[in-house]
Amino acid sequence: MNLSFIDWLIVLIVLIGMIYSVSFTKGLMRSVTDFLSAGRSAGRYLISVSQGAAGLGAISIVSFLEVGYITGFSFQWWGLSQGIILLAITTSGWVIYRFRQTRSLTLAQFFEKRYSRNFRIFAGIVAFVCGIINFGIFPAVGAQFFISYCGIPHTFLGISTFPLVMILLISIALYFVYTGGQIAVIIADFFQGVFLIVVLFVITIFLYKNVEWGQVTDSLKNTPIKLAEEEIKKLQKEDSFNFLSDQDKIKSINEKYQNSSLINPFKTSQVEDFNLTYFLIGLIGMFYGTLSWQGHQAYNSSAKSAHEAKMAAVLGDIRWKPQGLFIFLVPVLTYVFMNHPDFQSIADSVNVTMSSLETETLKSQMRAPVVLSKVLPVGLLGAFAALMLAAFISTHDTYLHSWASIFVQDVILPFRKKPFDKDDHIKALRYAIFGVAIFIFLFSLLFDQNQEIALYFAVTFAIFAGGVGAVIIGGLYWDRGTTEGAWAAMIVGAAIAVTGTIVPQVSDSWLIDTEGFKGIKNFILRLKEINGIKFYALSMGFSSFSYILVSLMTFKEKVNMDKLLNRSKYSIQGEIKIIDEKVKPIFKIFGIGKEFTIEDKIIYLVSFVWNILFTLVFVFGTMYNLSNDVSDESWMIYWKYQLYINIIFSFIIIIWFTIGGFIDIKKMFKSLSSSKRDHEDSGFVDK
Repeated sequence: MNLSFIDWLIVLIVLIGMIYSVSFTKGLMRSVTDFLSAGRSAGRYLISVSQGAAGLGAISIVSFLEVGYITGFSFQWWGLSQGIILLAITTSGWVIYRFRQTRSLTLAQFFEKRYSRNFRIFAGIVAFVCGIINFGIFPAVGAQFFISYCGIPHTFLGISTFPLVMILLISIALYFVYTGGQIAVIIADFFQGVFLIVVLFVITIFLYKNVEWGQVTDSLKNTPIKLAEEEIKKLQKEDSFNFLSDQDKIKSINEKYQNSSLINPFKTSQVEDFNLTYFLIGLIGMFYGTLSWQGHQAYNSSAKSAHEAKMAAVLGDIRWKPQGLFIFLVPVLTYVFMNHPDFQSIADSVNVTMSSLETETLKSQMRAPVVLSKVLPVGLLGAFAALMLAAFISTHDTYLHSWASIFVQDVILPFRKKPFDKDDHIKALRYAIFGVAIFIFLFSLLFDQNQEIALYFAVTFAIFAGGVGAVIIGGLYWDRGTTEGAWAAMIVGAAIAVTGTIVPQVSDSWLIDTEGFKGIKNFILRLKEINGIKFYALSMGFSSFSYILVSLMTFKEKVNMDKLLNRSKYSIQGEIKIIDEKVKPIFKIFGIGKEFTIEDKIIYLVSFVWNILFTLVFVFGTMYNLSNDVSDESWMIYWKYQLYINIIFSFIIIIWFTIGGFIDIKKMFKSLSSSKRDHEDSGFVDK
């Protein structure tokens, strides 16, 4: 095994600490709303840290390491333009604020209020099915990480350790979600989230201090040259190579790899799958897909007010920075360990370890974790294992809660003529959670994943999100959107994305067989050229068009948006806390309203300054690069200074959000201990 006694002790202490943190929530869960949405009592810092931990699971870290290893620094440049998009989404409260105004416990409950009960059931089924399919590979990737990273034997007493590790990990997550529903999940995820960002920060600094910047530059700069030389040598052995002129074939190969830069973002057109197209589609999806993904849907309704949900979204963008620092640098450093001659012994050891892995997909996923297992010292080796355990649990307890809640609330509950009583309702939720756990275990055991994790996520995400984005936006902002338009958007989006999920599973050996079904096989081969993110783009486009067209064709009367959003004469006492009746017009332009305190305005200022600064860097940098040939050396100087800025800012954020989170926990416990429960608030819509 790779871990020493001290490392295992660190893992055990962290696990005990996580279990202990949940013990504080016992006795606070007294209603269905408590189980589903933490009694709508969570504050901004608690939500931002906890939801961040839930979104950064072990599988996400493995995915980021995998993508970063392929793309290097280059891909990070295009992410800078996301700042202004995130700023617009978070500071305006885009979708988030209005959804919280509806007081819906799930997205599909909102659909019943806005569209129809049948549509709620349909959307609930689609969300549940695509969610558990997406969730299905989480245990497999997590278990494989721990086996590879910790050096756990593949068999024990003749029994494969892979399913045993999965059972152990899933069981731990089940304990957390069973203890107190969303209350226990949000508290556990907070402590795990704080631990995550601290350890990610420490590991990033340690690795940076142990690799010289010149070694990073050499490794990334020499990559295109090395790959070109390898391909030329390989092709020279093939007869077909001799039919082309030497000048043409050498030029073609060199051009290909000159546009596979890991340093210069303007020379990345040949970076496989993860290129500018991947990024641009994701950028559009940020607007379109807000609240579309239901993996941590309980957080969407857990805030104590719509304003608090809006502030949590703004803080969520800021809180991402320490995690972003790890994602920015560590994949690049693992690439250096694997490719720089000074670390040849490490690369050889990693290659020996990976030789036991069965598929290229698995080797791609496990490369970076195996590198870390070779280079981290005792103590940090255990801290990273504990970090990944925390990341695994935070995602799994949240996803178990979310998908089971959707199944009960949006598939079972709408068929009932009257709501469950409180105890039966919570019992049904717990049975569903256990059922989801069984499913993901079996799915991970049997499913053959043949795409990069990020691309697999894109396809399974698009099954629901490809169509639902149009339905959410239209439902919250357009009073002419109809139920028929919602049906059309969901069906079109789901159909396109299901195609994107099934096609990669079709056997290549069957497709290249020229006997029978030639037309169908050729069509499938063409579809196989479209990766997951492009299927998502097709879903967004065709679903939006369907929603608008069908709604215009079937429109009869406008929807009462004030009633839907609980405003004007339908407003609920205590939902809105007015701080300043007279808001200056200049503040309104930036999304600052009557509910803003001085602290809120300062948070907005920090978010605006940071995002606008780096957006300007992106705009002027892009303009300069399009008219000038910028050297790799100049780019490496830029990346170094961006790294320094991120390190300083990340350190401040860790302290800031930890203090804010503990204050929110104290307020939430006080609210849950004293507030009167409404047991009719269970997600049942009585029309």
